[in-house]
Amino acid sequence: MTTQQTVKVQLVRSPIGCKESHRATVRGLGLRKINSTKELVDTPDVRGMINKISYLVKVL
Repeated sequence: MTTQQTVKVQLVRSPIGCKESHRATVRGLGLRKINSTKELVDTPDVRGMINKISYLVKVL
């Protein structure tokens, strides 16, 4: 069995006042409230979403 690499992401700023596409990206990552964390599979798609909203999230 192979274990998939994961990345843990935490929402540190509110998406209020941001572009609608950035808000949708936050929701797409499964983040809802400030300081909510999510462990996601480390794929190029997820990395691209994190890079798009890097000013709102922190990678743990």
